[in-house]
Amino acid sequence: MTREQEEARRWLAECGVVESGTGDGWFDTEEGRPLTANEVAHSWAGQVFADADSDSRTDAGAEPDRVAQLRLAFGLLDLLDDYWVACEIRFADRGPRGPLPADVLWGGYRRRLEADRDAEALTYSLWADWFEDPDTAATAFAEVLGNDIDRVAADGSDGPLRRASRVLSCSGPVPWPVKQKAYEAAARLPALHEPLFEGLLAGYHDVYGSLEPARASALLARLDLAPDTRHLAALRSVVAAGHRNHRSSPLAWEEAARAAGRGGGGAADGPDPGRAVLPDR
Repeated sequence: MTREQEEARRWLAECGVVESGTGDGWFDTEEGRPLTANEVAHSWAGQVFADADSDSRTDAGAEPDRVAQLRLAFGLLDLLDDYWVACEIRFADRGPRGPLPADVLWGGYRRRLEADRDAEALTYSLWADWFEDPDTAATAFAEVLGNDIDRVAADGSDGPLRRASRVLSCSGPVPWPVKQKAYEAAARLPALHEPLFEGLLAGYHDVYGSLEPARASALLARLDLAPDTRHLAALRSVVAAGHRNHRSSPLAWEEAARAAGRGGGGAADGPDPGRAVLPDR
């Protein structure tokens, strides 16, 4: 357990919330009832940034130390593994007392995206909150991948590659000009071809997504994927025909998927990719 997790556990205990004796949940000692991790997150994650009496204050009467608060919030995220904690972090960053310290905020994201543990709460927050918001998409993508994608691709070590894979998979809503360079760099590394394809597919179907057809088509041609990869043939077809996204030409995808099914190139059955199910990598 990390120091941040231990601090979060101690802080929750001071608030009257402790882990249950069975180890599979939480317990409110004041109300005498069990709690789920999600209930703890909704009740207490926002309080991390609202608690004017917390011991994270720098001196008497001063504004609470936002660095300490943010680290405590990340500790709660690690401890509870619940998306709502990530929501509260973003609320604090975008709220009237924001922004939060950028180096701590994005450093916290990068480290956790590189860790060999489940990161769905983080990747979903990137997708649904940071990347789908046009006011934050460019900064968020640059901080979690765009700024160092060349180093990641050249280094090839597990942690940075894991981060790149996770970010690419959920990067569908990011505007094309923002992510084009990172996509080009990722295409040079076979280990990132599958998550890059997932990002391209999501970019076509996400309500905020849009591809640049010629460049997307060229990228797809470079990816070393199995010929029967689900939706590969259909995506190649629609971008080759010049379509940028599903919402502009909804019938184009249906026709391409049917054609792919008839030709056996890329499965046309299975979940509708427009209903994106965020993969955890």
